[in-house]
Amino acid sequence: MEELHDVQLTEIKPLLTGQNGRNLQDFDCQEHDVETAHGVLHVTMRGAAKGNRPTILTYHDIGLNHKSCFNTLFNYEDMQEVTRHFSVLHVDAPGQQENAPMFPTGYQYPTMDELAQMLPSVLTQLQVKSVIGIGVGAGAYLLTKLALNEPSLVEGLVLINIDPCAKGWVDWAASKLSGWTSNLVDIIMGHHFSSDELTENKEIIQTYRLHISQDIPQENLAMFYSSYERWASRLRPDSLLHSLTFTVSFYKPVCVLVVLSCRWSGPSLV
Repeated sequence: MEELHDVQLTEIKPLLTGQNGRNLQDFDCQEHDVETAHGVLHVTMRGAAKGNRPTILTYHDIGLNHKSCFNTLFNYEDMQEVTRHFSVLHVDAPGQQENAPMFPTGYQYPTMDELAQMLPSVLTQLQVKSVIGIGVGAGAYLLTKLALNEPSLVEGLVLINIDPCAKGWVDWAASKLSGWTSNLVDIIMGHHFSSDELTENKEIIQTYRLHISQDIPQENLAMFYSSYERWASRLRPDSLLHSLTFTVSFYKPVCVLVVLSCRWSGPSLV
C-alpha cells in the first residue's frame, strides 16, 4: 500500500458564476429524460465524454436535487480544472429535479435497489463507458449499489455520509422514535442536521427549509423519502461497506473515499 501524506489547504478561492450571475453549471449542459426498466430518470450532462476518461457521476441526497447538492462544489474555482478534463453527469432521483411534474395517481416509486438498477441503462444510452461516482447520503448508497451490481462500470467512488451510525443520522433516527418531528420537512431537516445544528445555524437552516418545502413537489419528495426510509430501516450498519470492499477487491481495483458525518449536502447559495 502506498504511503499516505497529509495535505495542507492554504488557500480558499471564491465560487464562480458566469455572466449575469448564472452558475457555471448552467453552461455547456444538456438535459435528458432517459427511459429505463423502472421509469424515467432526469439527467444533466455537462461536456462530452473525453476519450477513455471516466465521466464524473453524481447522485444527491433526499430533500435535494443535483443543483442544490452539487452546484457549489462544481462552481468552485479549483473544480474548473477538473471539469476541463472530465465530463460530468448529474442524476436527479425521479421527481426531484427543478420544475418536476407531480406523479400521476397510482404511480409506484422505485425502491432504492431499483433506483440503482436504473443507472446502467442511463450510462449505456448516453454512451458513458465508465464513471467516478460522487454520492451524498441516499445518493452514496445508490452509487455503491451500482459498483456492487456493475463493478466494470465504476473506476472510483467518493461516498459522503453513507454511514447510518454517523452522529447526524443517529439524531435523525432518535427524533423519529421520540416523535420530535411532525412533518416531512422536519424529518428531512433532521436527516441533514443534528439537533444542535438545527438550533444554532439559523440562516442556513432557513435556507434548507425553504428549499425542501418549496423547490420539490412534496408528494414526489414523500415518495423518495419513503423508498429511502424503508431501505435505511433494514440496513445493518457495516453490511454495505463490507460488501463494497469485497466486491471491488475481488473484481477490479476501485479507489473508494468514504467521508462520514460531514455537513456536505445543502442548497447552493450562489
